[in-house]
Amino acid sequence: MFSDIEIGVFIDELEEKIQVINDGLLVLEKDDGNQEIIQEIFRAAHTIKGSSGIMGYQNMASLTHEMENLFDKIRHGEIHVTSAMVNVLFEALDALKALKDEVTGDGPAMDTSSVVAKIREFVEGTIQETAVAVEQQEAEAVPSVAISERSWMEISEVEETVIREAELRGFQSYRVAVDVDRDCQMKNVRAFLIFETLQQIGEIIKSDPVAEDLQEGKYGAGFQVILITKEDADRVKNLLITISEVSDAEIQPLVLQTQETFVEAPKLKTVQQQNGASQVKETTNGNGNHESDKKAVKTVRVDVNKLDNLMNLVGELVIDRTRLNRFAEIFESKFGSDDLVESISEISNHLGQVTGDLQEQIMKARMLPVAQLFNRFPRMVRDTAQKLNKEIDFVVEGKETELDRNVIEVIGDPLIHLIRNAIDHGIEMPQERLAAGKPSTGTLLLKASYAESHIVITVKDDGKGIDVDHIRKKAVEMDFIDRETVERLSDRDILQLIFKAGFSTKNDAVSDLSGRGVGMDVVRTAIEQINGTVELDTKLGEGTRFTIRLPLTLAIIRALMVTLGKQVYAFPLTNVSETLRISQEEIRRVGNNEVIVVRDKILPLARLGRLFNCSDCAEDAKMFVVILGSGDKQVAVVVDKLLGEQEIVIKSLGDYLGQLAGLSGACILGDGKVALIVDVRGLVKNLGTEEAAYAS
Repeated sequence: MFSDIEIGVFIDELEEKIQVINDGLLVLEKDDGNQEIIQEIFRAAHTIKGSSGIMGYQNMASLTHEMENLFDKIRHGEIHVTSAMVNVLFEALDALKALKDEVTGDGPAMDTSSVVAKIREFVEGTIQETAVAVEQQEAEAVPSVAISERSWMEISEVEETVIREAELRGFQSYRVAVDVDRDCQMKNVRAFLIFETLQQIGEIIKSDPVAEDLQEGKYGAGFQVILITKEDADRVKNLLITISEVSDAEIQPLVLQTQETFVEAPKLKTVQQQNGASQVKETTNGNGNHESDKKAVKTVRVDVNKLDNLMNLVGELVIDRTRLNRFAEIFESKFGSDDLVESISEISNHLGQVTGDLQEQIMKARMLPVAQLFNRFPRMVRDTAQKLNKEIDFVVEGKETELDRNVIEVIGDPLIHLIRNAIDHGIEMPQERLAAGKPSTGTLLLKASYAESHIVITVKDDGKGIDVDHIRKKAVEMDFIDRETVERLSDRDILQLIFKAGFSTKNDAVSDLSGRGVGMDVVRTAIEQINGTVELDTKLGEGTRFTIRLPLTLAIIRALMVTLGKQVYAFPLTNVSETLRISQEEIRRVGNNEVIVVRDKILPLARLGRLFNCSDCAEDAKMFVVILGSGDKQVAVVVDKLLGEQEIVIKSLGDYLGQLAGLSGACILGDGKVALIVDVRGLVKNLGTEEAAYAS
């Protein structure tokens, strides 16, 4: 049985190789002669075959063995890549993912016989010859050199993590090179005996060649392993040289440094080719360009719950920092600038700097490149376009942009909806595009970038755009709005109807992709729940762009602090458009509702004190007003005082209080009091429903 650590290392490597194969197939479909990609896929399949064989996952080993056979023929020019072949290979990739889920317990047992048979059809009649050729080529590729001439194999990040964890438990790690007699007749048996001997005193976490090849005797004068043990180097060597036909053994302690030494480009390339263990940051555009920025990054796997706990502790420090600042101000106002006050002020400032740096570092630790999310979509776009008989050039930019992992988890489904809608509704059929003077291939852009304290994700297509008049017609037909009102609405307001639940412009063509009126309302709701916004821009005949703005993190935000009577409230700054001071005379009435006019736009006016039943709220002649926005709607809210901006730590109201209307959480102020965070999204949704009726 293998330990949880070993299975974890295997799964990490498997996911990496599956992604390599996925990205490679997408490029290969457009550039079938790209030898670099063919070699990458071959090596990835070979690595999975070897590691899964060692772990005892025979279905996975058999499947990747067939994939390896096929790509061996492709790389030698015996078979050419076709669209049908790529479809089967993607089916094999899906089977690999299912087998991975089977290993982790997240899925049922998988039967791979069907997809294996499909792969074999491409090499039908030459399977045996192919296997012999592969065996001969791999045997020839292994240099028959003595240990003294051999370079030591590199280690990957996941292997390095295992080594570091073992060191913490008192184990020593060694690179072990074993040389066998050149005339050894049963090299596979000799390798088995060597493995058995070493595993009696420790654990082998890697070999070169891989264990499956060693079991088949496919190695030259010797091989290498990485061994974790509590024995010393002399003891390991003495055990090895007592094995028959082992001519020599060399043991080298494996000492990990702060910065590993395999950062030179040529050596890093070798690591990727042999073991596929280096970190690859990749940008793939629709033209099939395959650019890699490979870096050796030192990583340690940490349970995400630990990061969440650290963030909570940092939040407490932020609260105490705010309280200390408050006390420093009180001391200075009462006692002036004496030595004690200056010392307190100095401590407060230093604690503020340290806490800020710590908060920033913890936030960065929680951040993940959006590549983790974006990598799902090229395959989805390819399959969807093929299903709809459309030609699409999918361009992905900014995959290195980092975002809080909690935010990444939320925006996956909204992006799926937007991308599918762009393919189904937006981009036209090839013949339709040609008739309109466009290239037959449509372009779909997915881009991530930073903008101040936000991340901006753009989904843009060069399709037919959205017909506003068609939306007006559909809105009336579906009884979303009456004809008189729909004629008064601006084009911008009409476009917002597509975010209404149940609204669809394609009711006559219901499919498994779109047309049932679900999707766009899910997009807006999910994004607004994490204090994000989504904007829509379109031009008929030229295309559509959705712009999503998201906070970098959900735990600590900047807010505008206001008072209502004795209670302090917080508005998330992302929802605050501006603040005003108005007089009673500037308030107008539409029906039974109060409104104000801001730059020729009529906004509903809400008195927050009345909403929260505040008995001691002020009713001055001059009132402070905060303009709040969520999505396309805005409302004006009357408050007693504006206290200014402040960084706050969001705290849940807890199970005891549960969900309270108008409130989304709480925070602790510098004086220890509790401020309530206003649910701007819910407030605007409830009060902003009248805004459309006010528009002229």
